[in-house]
Amino acid sequence: MQWVYPHWAWLLVPGLLLLALYHYRTLSDFAKIQRNLSLLLRIVVVGLLVAAICGPVILEPTKTQMIIFAVDQSESIDDEAQQKANQFLAEATEAAKKQGAEVRFLPFATEPKALLAEWKPKEATADTVSGGAEDVGAAPPATNASASGDDDTTANDDLDIDVDEQPWSSASQQAENDVEQIYRRGTNLDAALNAAIAALPPSRVPRIVLLSDGNATSGGSSLATLSESNCPVDTVLLPVRSDPEVQLSGVQAPTQVRQGQPFYVEVVISSNQEAEGYVDLYRGDIQVGADNASKVKLKPGENRFRFRQSIEGKKQETFAARLRGFNDTLLDNNESSAIVYAVGRPRVLFIDRDVDQTDSLRWALDEQSIDLEVRPPEGIPNTLSELQAYECLVLSNVPATLMSMRQMDLIRMYVQDLGGGFIMLGGDESFGLGGYYRTQVEEILPVRSNFEKEKEKPSLAMLLVIDKSGSMGGQPIELAKDAAKAAVELLGPKDSIGVIAFDGSPTMVAEIRSTDNKGQIVDQISSIEASGGTAIYPALVEAYNALLPVSARLKHIILLTDGHSSDGDFQGLAGDISASRMTLSTVALGQGSSQQLLEELADIGGGRFYFCDDPQTVPQVFAKETMEASKSAINELPFAPQLVRPTPVLEGIEMDLAPLLLGYVVTRPKPTAEFILASEAGDPLLVWWRYGLGMSVAFTSDAKARWAAEWLSWPDFGPFWAQVIRHAMRKDDSKGVYVDIQRQGEQAVISMDAVDQNGQFVDQAETKLTVIDPKLGKQSIALKQTAPGHYEANLQTPEKGAYHLDLAQSQSNGEAQRISRGLTVGYSDELKLLPPGEAALQQISRASGGRYGISSSMVGEPDDRTAREPVPLWPWLLMAALVVFIADVAFRRIEIWQAPA
Repeated sequence: MQWVYPHWAWLLVPGLLLLALYHYRTLSDFAKIQRNLSLLLRIVVVGLLVAAICGPVILEPTKTQMIIFAVDQSESIDDEAQQKANQFLAEATEAAKKQGAEVRFLPFATEPKALLAEWKPKEATADTVSGGAEDVGAAPPATNASASGDDDTTANDDLDIDVDEQPWSSASQQAENDVEQIYRRGTNLDAALNAAIAALPPSRVPRIVLLSDGNATSGGSSLATLSESNCPVDTVLLPVRSDPEVQLSGVQAPTQVRQGQPFYVEVVISSNQEAEGYVDLYRGDIQVGADNASKVKLKPGENRFRFRQSIEGKKQETFAARLRGFNDTLLDNNESSAIVYAVGRPRVLFIDRDVDQTDSLRWALDEQSIDLEVRPPEGIPNTLSELQAYECLVLSNVPATLMSMRQMDLIRMYVQDLGGGFIMLGGDESFGLGGYYRTQVEEILPVRSNFEKEKEKPSLAMLLVIDKSGSMGGQPIELAKDAAKAAVELLGPKDSIGVIAFDGSPTMVAEIRSTDNKGQIVDQISSIEASGGTAIYPALVEAYNALLPVSARLKHIILLTDGHSSDGDFQGLAGDISASRMTLSTVALGQGSSQQLLEELADIGGGRFYFCDDPQTVPQVFAKETMEASKSAINELPFAPQLVRPTPVLEGIEMDLAPLLLGYVVTRPKPTAEFILASEAGDPLLVWWRYGLGMSVAFTSDAKARWAAEWLSWPDFGPFWAQVIRHAMRKDDSKGVYVDIQRQGEQAVISMDAVDQNGQFVDQAETKLTVIDPKLGKQSIALKQTAPGHYEANLQTPEKGAYHLDLAQSQSNGEAQRISRGLTVGYSDELKLLPPGEAALQQISRASGGRYGISSSMVGEPDDRTAREPVPLWPWLLMAALVVFIADVAFRRIEIWQAPA
């Protein structure tokens, strides 16, 4: 016998005390023997009730079995294996129930799901993962971005479907399918067996039947747990894929090489058949050997093909391989890539609209052993993988309106988390004039783009005309309001601003007034709500009439709309605006806007036209327009640079002899920035600071013929920029350091070996790993020393795409090293061609005392083992208490013994 709740036995003490008190204070005149017998019966009743509360049970031997079927549902289980599993489960369940056994079902893949009382077979479906039977395309894996998965594309990019336009039910179904696909991307036998053991009750004879192909892709070993569980695990081997299958097992290349050094990229292909097809190797965007591509023949098993390569003029290169033309079932495992780092001259990416005007700087830096790659703004990288190929990024007169929010966020992460260098040069579309106010790029800059204007600068009266029609509802109107508020903050105290919002008719949200009380204007802007139609002409008329009587040297109108307008004399009105010495700029938001009309209005009105395909760029447009209209951000008076703070970075540069610069952009240094060079007016010229792991530099003049025309012939022009760039760029000193990356399932082992200049192991050094995953999530991991000079860390890599790694080691003597590396994760290990895992299943059965390869009829066979089934006694105790209570009632109502007189 056992007691389930023995701690309730204390109730017996107060119960007996109450009975004793009641007995001695009773007024009953029954005979003493009868009163004593009544007390005894009440004591028995209380004792029985307390005993029932304590939950006594009797453990009786039983041979009833509880059988849990753990069923593998991972991607490696195809329709044929699923059908075999369903057939086995149906027959085994029937055989088990005939023997009186209880059955449960535990589906599992990357993790076990909830225990099921019944098994409902899924209908056999085609391999949705594959997308087809044969890959006949020849398109590249879409550059580094698609090869590594570093951009926002998904596996459904080829489908002509706009998810945003689908019904909510379809979107919900798609989300469920995505979750299910992620769930099936692994096989965790360890977690499944542990969950099954934990679900077995002690009152039943335990048995687990595991149905799997035996190929675990995640989790540890459960053999120790199985040997101690006293629960036999019978195993059933499910077949591996038998359909024709060719897979690209991997692209193997050295992690690091020297520039110009020949090396081999080895493409490993596995096949379960003899097959013919094409192996395409891509080096970034370019296919290697495309002109003489020929078919390759595969034999069953592993096949290897080697491509001789070298890297010239680049810091890193992505090599991606793709299979095509094979008789194949799954297409998701036909692509893989590897990243190779090259040690050599530092590389700098220079972005400038006027590519031809950068030759002088490029030639000067080439003499200083720095490679400068020049691109127009359209070439700004869209992925971290592409940015990682450079030690430093330079933006020269590039406005924020030509960049997406994602690109600016990537630049911030490149500097802050990966230690990259960043330099912004001045120009009429840079800093505040470029619309960088309150952007991620301004966040990393050592200077601010907003500033108080000088008193002698002309005052500005600006009117914002904002579309608030129903189509602007949601994010567009909120971003338009944010843009208007930013414009208010950028204006000086002598400027004036007003806001008109329009739908079918215009509404004066804020009268034209001085920006002394910016808070009131911002509150009025916040009150704008979207509704109604679109009528641009009346709103422009009201803006013109409102600005006409205002006394200001500069008058400017900014019109923002996302739709088409009713008719009006737009050209005549724009001509009147221009004739009244006003300017008009227009912003078209989205494809549905009147782009041709707005462009014509801006041209006649002497302003600028902007097309914003992404509403998030609206604040940058307004900030840029505000600074352009104020005419206060540029100082184009010749000046001699003034050294504010001596620095070793400019050692050997005679700044006293530097020629005049012809202009600069007015900014303000941030409090913790290092102010190095200034204009004669005291404004920043050269400022830098450390931001996160990287360095950010602002040079408010330029490096070309507009403002630096006299610098181009200065003997120290090249050394000046080389030393500034070397100071800013990422310090990737890998001398004495070797980094190795090995993937094992969904985990990568990052190892680092370090020796000092004397060849001695570097021990007890603080070593940290910063990781940016394909979804731009960040994590930091400490490497542990496991041997002399050897440091290791494990990195989980569940997402497909490129992982960017930055290793930083700080030694006790103060020396520090930083190394950047990359890792690409392709398709799930579940899609690999693997032989049946017979050995793993046999080991599980042997360790647990189970049987390998059982048939369905063997599941219901009798088992000599017994379990202890608890039989509760509380119902019997309650019944006995009721009988004794009735007897007690009779003793208290019927006089059996006559009391003495």
